[in-house]
Parts: sequence; structure tokens; C-alpha cells
Amino acid sequence: MKRVLLIVLLVLLVSGLAAGVLYMQDKANSDQNQDGRKVVEFWSFWGSETRRPIIEKMIDDYNASQNEVRVKHTFIPFGDIWTKELAAVASKNKNAIPDVVVGDINAIQLRAKKQQIEPLNPLLDVKKLKSTTHQEAWKAVTTEDTLYAAPFTLDTRILFYNKKMLRTAGFMTPPKTWSDLEKMNEKITKPTGSSFEQVGFHPLFGVGADVWLINTDGRNYLDNGKVTINTPEDQAALEWIDRFNQKMGRKKIDVFKAEFGEQQANPFLSQKVAMYADVPTFYTQIRDYAPSLDFGVVPLPERKKGSGHYSWSGGFALEIPKGAKHPKEAAKFIAYMTSKEAQMYWAEKNYDQVANTVAAHAVVNRLEGDAQDVYQVAETAMKTTLLTPTPVEVPDLVNLVNPEIEKAVLGKSSPKQALQNAQEKVEQSMAGKKE
Repeated sequence: MKRVLLIVLLVLLVSGLAAGVLYMQDKANSDQNQDGRKVVEFWSFWGSETRRPIIEKMIDDYNASQNEVRVKHTFIPFGDIWTKELAAVASKNKNAIPDVVVGDINAIQLRAKKQQIEPLNPLLDVKKLKSTTHQEAWKAVTTEDTLYAAPFTLDTRILFYNKKMLRTAGFMTPPKTWSDLEKMNEKITKPTGSSFEQVGFHPLFGVGADVWLINTDGRNYLDNGKVTINTPEDQAALEWIDRFNQKMGRKKIDVFKAEFGEQQANPFLSQKVAMYADVPTFYTQIRDYAPSLDFGVVPLPERKKGSGHYSWSGGFALEIPKGAKHPKEAAKFIAYMTSKEAQMYWAEKNYDQVANTVAAHAVVNRLEGDAQDVYQVAETAMKTTLLTPTPVEVPDLVNLVNPEIEKAVLGKSSPKQALQNAQEKVEQSMAGKKE
């Protein structure tokens, strides 16, 4: 009996040693490919049928272009990717931390302050990258001349308009100012019962009130550390939106909006709305679902002549999480992904705006017809497009401001009172953090 027990123990011991060896081999293999290359872990949320093949083709091209590393792409859903990244960074386990992650460009400065991402100055040719990067995007990823991420994609908001609907109402040219939008809306809109047969324009179809607050004069809520929310210009913007709601009727607007969903049911695609603000990639829905639509595009109309056609942009950047195992190799991959050739490929295949201005300009010349027209207007609009980096002085800015703006939009508060409340909340938050 004792002999049998001894044999069993020996078997278990050998099995344990073998398992340990296999575990160490697996760890080694995860860091080094069979061909001897280091493995660079790249996380993105681009997993759709359209985008995943494109990003993986770019990765394959990079892997084929050199023999030092092999980039491994891991898809993580949009709602989970940054939570998982931060958990990995917090663990300080280099085997768990990815080498490159697609980050929210407007969150980079805050993440840098929290020391969640690596500075890139020692790793990249910063001067070269800056020379080809959109200026607003560059400001969003730098702090005191230190670069923390490389801008990858951007967007803006422009105005799509139905040429036939405008002509029928007697307008031969698209709107240039807010006043034009009001006049055109009044002439084109046709009420019917509790809804509308058609609508000329509404500021909140396609974009939010925050876009029009930026459009007033190209100003963010904070300007050099000073809170600039409660201004005459922003009050004028909310009053302008309120005029549409008052004249058209909030209930009728809600009924009309409830009739439409996405894609084919979009009111602009079904020619129920004559003018519609959206991102440039909205063109792909027109192309796919309303190919015969006679439309045009212009930058967002300005508040008044000479005030500026300002717009808003979000976007994404490539960052190296704090504690990544292969920062030098990761930086080389980032340099490739932000190069003219790679950015052109992404832009053409996705019809997406990119942060590399040289690539964006080159793409315009490669496109044709409506696709070229829309991309050209988008590139022009980017010159007066702002990003809104989360301010490190008050990281909860959006949560403080948006509820007050929403009250004004819903008619539950006057524009003046809403802006005053938002201003006071942000100032109090900033004052509290200084104490």
C-alpha cells in the first residue's frame, strides 16, 4: 500500500514539474514568437466587419515590413477596453499590460496626469510627428511639451443639405448663418396634425447643443484656466435653439423624431429633413441607402457673418500604457500607424478623417464625385474645428455642465439661468480642488 502511495506521489510531482515547465514555456512564447520576434500586444475596439479587416491588414503589412517584432491584435469592445487597460496598469504585471492601446484623444491629458500612460518624447521623433499632425489634436495629447499619445483619427461636424428641397422653397444657395437656417426652416417646414410632413432644419437633429455652443465663437468651457460658460454668445446659442422649439412645438418635434431610426429611416435620407448636421462619414449612409439623393455639403453655418464656422471633433490616439513591456518596439509601431501611407490607407478604406494632415489632403485628391466633395468640405472644416480635452483642473466638467444645458434645451430652465448654474458649479469644483 505504501509503495503504491509513493508511486502516486512521484507521478504527481513529475506532472507538477512538467506543468510548471510548460507554463514557463507558454509565458516565454507569449513574449516571443516562434520566429524569435518579440510580441507587441495591440488592443483596439475596431472589430466590425468593415474595420477589423482594415486594421489587421495594416498590422500584417507592418509585420511583413520588419523582422524584429510581431504585432498581435486583440479586439476588446468599446465599453470595456479602457477599463481593462487601467486594471492591467494597476496590476503592475508586465505580462498583463498591453503595449499599445487605442485611446480617447480627449482623455489623454487626464490619463497623463494620473500616470496611466507613458511619455513618448524619448521614444518617437516628436518634431517630425508634430509637423504632420492636426494642431488641435496635437494640443490634446501634449502637456508642457511632453507627448503622451499619437493622434490617429479625428472627425468634425458639417451640414448636409437637400438641394431639391431648398430649390423648391426658392433657395438657390445653402445657408451661411444661423439666420439663414431659421428663415429656410420656416419656409420649408410643413406641419401635419401632431407632427410634420417635412422639416427644414432643427439644431438638435444630428448633433447636440454643445456643438452649437462651440460654433458660437470657437471657445471651450475653459480658456487658460478661466471658466467661460456663462457668456452672451452661449446664451444667444441656447436662445436660438429655444426659438426652434417654441415655433415648431416640442411635442411635435418629439413625435417627428420618434418616427425615425438609423440608416434607411434617417429623416435626411428619406427626404423628410432638408438640412442635417452630422459627421462626414454620414455620407456613407447616403451612398448606401439613398444613392439618388441630390445633396450638398458646407461647413456648419456661423452664428453671424464673420463669427466663424467653428465645429467640434472627437477622435482617437495611440498610447503606450504605463509599465508596458516593449515601449521602444511599441513606439516604432505607432510611428508606422501614423505615417502618411498608413493614414491614407485607413482614410480611404474607412472614409474616415485622420490626424495626419498630409495624408488627409492627399486622400482628397484620390477620391471622386460626392465622396471627394464631402471629404474636401470636411478637411476645410477641420481648420476651424476644436477638440475638448478633459481638463485636469476639473475632470468632471461634462457631468457638471451637461445637465444644466439639457434643462435649457427642454425648457425647464432659461438659457441665462442654465449657463449661470453651470458656471457656478464648475467654479465651485475648481475652487474646492485648490483648497
